[in-house]
Order: sequence, then C-alpha cells, then structure tokens
Amino acid sequence: MQSGVLCHEVGDKGAPEEARMLGFVGQFQHTLDAKGRLILPARFRAEFERGGHLSPNSEGCVALWTPGEFARQSEERLTQARSGGSAERQQARYWAANSSDVEFDKQGRFALPASIRDYAQLEGEVLIVGALDHVELWAPGVFDRMVNPAEHAFRQGSDE
Repeated sequence: MQSGVLCHEVGDKGAPEEARMLGFVGQFQHTLDAKGRLILPARFRAEFERGGHLSPNSEGCVALWTPGEFARQSEERLTQARSGGSAERQQARYWAANSSDVEFDKQGRFALPASIRDYAQLEGEVLIVGALDHVELWAPGVFDRMVNPAEHAFRQGSDE
C-alpha cells in the first residue's frame, strides 16, 4: 500500500494504468527501542523499499527522505551553497555532515544515529508525521510547541 494521496491515470479502456503518490500524510506515534530503532508506519513503507535518508530539518525535527527526494534536496542545497555566501555553505555542510543513509528491516524498523536523535531530542515516544514530500520525526513536546500553534491560523484561514 502506498502512503499519501493517490492519483490514477485512466487508460483508453477506463481502467487505472498507473498510480503515483502525491504526498505523505497523517501522523503516528511509535516508541524508540533500546537500540535507537523506530518502526516506520506500514502505509509509508512502499516508498522506502530502496532505503531512505535521514537529515536534520528546520524547527527541530528530523526529515526522512525517499532516495529521489533526497537527491533533489541535495542538489538544491548544493546550488544554494555555490551561489550563496558563507552562511549558505555552512548550512549545506551541516546538513550533509549530519545526514545519513537508512535501511529498513523486514519489520520496517530503521536505526536513528545518536547525533540525529540528539538534534531532534528524540527519546521514548516519537511522532512520525507525513509532510507531503517527506516524513518528519518529532519529539512530541517539540511538535506541540512548534506546530500546534499553527492550528489557530489555519482555522482562521490566514494567508500570512
């Protein structure tokens, strides 16, 4: 089963020919095990059959990227570093130095390096959140502080 919203392209006979993912959606809560591993929700696993990549993300969470999206993000950061100043190069270095490859076992578990766990304050319970083009891993308290306040603006239809 693919995660997110699916679009089906209809062939000449009216039958769906191909499905493509439009985004990772939903949120789940799982617990880190004693070895620092986390279980990826089953609905997200199909997109990570070839593995994935972890990287520090803004606002204190960790991003889990598919191989294709990680390549796109890497290219984008490289372009910014080459055309930017010292701050852009330093951010690109930090991102690259703290990113890592991920492999999943048959149960959908993957290891989070200690540096990634420390960056996002991940211990015990972890929120696994679909963020359209990637999956985010959050400490529940950080998520409550950083993301939940957006609910008010969302309800108000804010276009800020």
